[in-house]
Amino acid sequence: MVSVKENRRPLIVAAIPAYNEEKTIGRVVLLAQRCVDTVIVCDDGSNDMTADIAEKLGVKVVKHERNMGYGAAMQSLFKRAREMDADVLVTLDGDGQHDPRDIPVMAKPILEDEADIVVGSRFLHGEETKGIPLYRQVGIKAITRLTVAASNCGVSDAQNGFRAYGRRALERLKFCERGMGVSVEILLKANEQYLRMVEVPV
Repeated sequence: MVSVKENRRPLIVAAIPAYNEEKTIGRVVLLAQRCVDTVIVCDDGSNDMTADIAEKLGVKVVKHERNMGYGAAMQSLFKRAREMDADVLVTLDGDGQHDPRDIPVMAKPILEDEADIVVGSRFLHGEETKGIPLYRQVGIKAITRLTVAASNCGVSDAQNGFRAYGRRALERLKFCERGMGVSVEILLKANEQYLRMVEVPV
């Protein structure tokens, strides 16, 4: 089992970076709340009702005064998770492309001390990809090949933001990319830190 301080029950936190996601954030939050102890939303400078909806649902909201980028939102979420002393941090997007009901599947390898990072894959074992435009599938796979070549991490979906991080990963991962490139940067840094990584189909 994952190492937990003071013999307490593992604290599982869901973290959602969001920018102008008022149409979907409510459903994502509500489904995530069923699977974790706490939900954090980083409102990355939205000019709609994203933060208001999240706050009304009782989640912790980290607000950026202006849009700073996906990577910056992830930095804020990691910082808050460390402050909360989280045992497992599960990240998923606020636009509804990830199913929060998969959170227990993502957290399981960490809770059983089989991995430090779990990456959700849309391509593993021939998973269904009909919802992803062909040009995006080609782009994702090309970036993944380059990432695997650079890091030897062996993942099939390097840009998927649906991931879980254990305590060791939260403590060791330090990243600086402020845009979408943070997804790849994290994998490269994880390899440098000798963090154990597995993939699960989502």
